Amino acid sequence: MNSYRYQGKTALITGASSGIGEAYAKALAARGCHVILTARSQAKLEALANEITRAHGVQAYALPCDLSQAGAPHLLAQSVSKLGLTVDILINNAGFGTYGRFEDIDPAREQAEIMLNTGALVELTHFYLPGMLERKDGIVVNVASMAAFAPCAYLAVYGATKAFVLSFSEALWAETRGRGVRVMALCPGATDTGFFDEVGNRDMVAGNKMSTPQSVVQAGFRGIDQGSSYSIDGRGNYATALICRLLPRRSLALINERNSRPR
Repeated sequence: MNSYRYQGKTALITGASSGIGEAYAKALAARGCHVILTARSQAKLEALANEITRAHGVQAYALPCDLSQAGAPHLLAQSVSKLGLTVDILINNAGFGTYGRFEDIDPAREQAEIMLNTGALVELTHFYLPGMLERKDGIVVNVASMAAFAPCAYLAVYGATKAFVLSFSEALWAETRGRGVRVMALCPGATDTGFFDEVGNRDMVAGNKMSTPQSVVQAGFRGIDQGSSYSIDGRGNYATALICRLLPRRSLALINERNSRPR
């Protein structure tokens, strides 16, 4: 598949205020793409939008929104429409994880996790994929995780949401293939963002080298140019994903339970 031409296109990036979302916003802007930035923090978004406009001369819009709330994706789409913008590229990056024994985790927190990691992602894809197909041009990148490839004890809901994202993206890749739109799941391994601080367990990555958000985003661009249904950053992570597809699911669940067990 040919390289995608980003110049002059408009991208909507969720979870854009930090980490992989911020890196995607800057990388797309560097390729001449106008960007719509959304996350919960208005101050961070506005600062990033100003930085991007100054650095790259493209339009950058800050639209704060908590996509874990019911109806929020629809309100976001309305805000984009009021600006008169057409979304050519959708980066569904927003998400968070919960860690611990399932019975100890706040059910409301996990419902918000499910809504953000899967519900909002599907709803935004419903909003923007039909227009891309009509124009026979567009990109949808859904940020999954290496957690998508195996059951994740103590990250049970997070891993399940990312398995959903991977399966959903691969199915849409097959449906849209040859119709001008590129759909892909991006599956990062441990990445130097605030994720492990937020879930409250940096021990899971203690002593391990983490990828940078920039490296993950570059893997995403390569995957899109190659027409891949999913993309993984790093040979070690790629090998791990292959092993996960070969080992019995029971064995994978038990291995992850030992590795992730709360101390």
